[in-house]
Amino acid sequence: MKFVLFKGSLEKGAAPIYLFDGEEEYFKRRGEEMLCEKFLSEPSLNYTAFEGENLKGAQLASLVSAAQSFPFLSEKRIVKVTGLYPSEREYETYLRPYFESPCGSTILLIVNGAGKGKGFDLKKAPNVTRVDCSRADEETVLRWVYTHMRRAGVSCNTECCERIMRYCLGSMSRIAAETEKLIAYAGEGGEITAADVDAVVYRDTDYKIYEMTDALGRGNHAAYLSVMNELLGKGMEEAGVLNALCNYFRTLYEISVLGKSDAETAKALSMKEYAVKMSRRQARLLGQERIEKAYFGVFGAVNGIKSGKFTPQGALAAVNARLFFGDGENNAG
Repeated sequence: MKFVLFKGSLEKGAAPIYLFDGEEEYFKRRGEEMLCEKFLSEPSLNYTAFEGENLKGAQLASLVSAAQSFPFLSEKRIVKVTGLYPSEREYETYLRPYFESPCGSTILLIVNGAGKGKGFDLKKAPNVTRVDCSRADEETVLRWVYTHMRRAGVSCNTECCERIMRYCLGSMSRIAAETEKLIAYAGEGGEITAADVDAVVYRDTDYKIYEMTDALGRGNHAAYLSVMNELLGKGMEEAGVLNALCNYFRTLYEISVLGKSDAETAKALSMKEYAVKMSRRQARLLGQERIEKAYFGVFGAVNGIKSGKFTPQGALAAVNARLFFGDGENNAG
């Protein structure tokens, strides 16, 4: 099931075995919190956690033993294991009997990453309820921000919700943290404005590079330099700015030549789908030829710093001149 359906499913009771998998760590943490809040009393006596990397072969018996233990002064006992990727043989030898007949008073919570492990596919095991903790789509994220604000008694319009999502590049962990900051900032009965979001929400360094590149595409060199100087003023060195620009232009270049859908591109480049969508807009704005020249130009400047050919300050100044005025200017590429 999708994570958005998970909370409602708990009204019917807990499943004996849950598999949380996907790349969004916020959903995994929040899902565990929901289980503990609803079913667990006396956590010190009824909660046990294991690391899957430490459970190899016969060591899996300790996990099964914990899951077969009964709760004390609690409706349920929770046994959590992170990163459980048993081989076919390990599953058959140590885990299959428990999965076929799990303890009714235990919730076995398996928390895995996205696409990891080459062993037995736990999604196919009996009595496993899979909760999809992959990245949420834009509509789900916006609805979450709006609903969370409203429940806290804070008014926040769609524009502000979108701004929060953009600044956090769609990361639910960041969005949740920044939303809580805004709620505390506004107070119950308060209202969040676009100016409040700009003042309170920390924009990821990647987003600042996005702003620089966006300004470049619009021909607004003053805006580009303003964001760049903000990064430098906060302690980022010239070489760091160049490395960030190089990585960003490389991403735009890869997106432009892949020719795949947003979802396929996100998977191929290990990015969030929303970040791919934002980057694709810029790729169209700049054009593939300009992106390619920018990427290889900045890449050459970074290598020039490493070889001692350029100082970081000189390389950044030359790269900016090339980005602003093209190949006719002196540049570090």
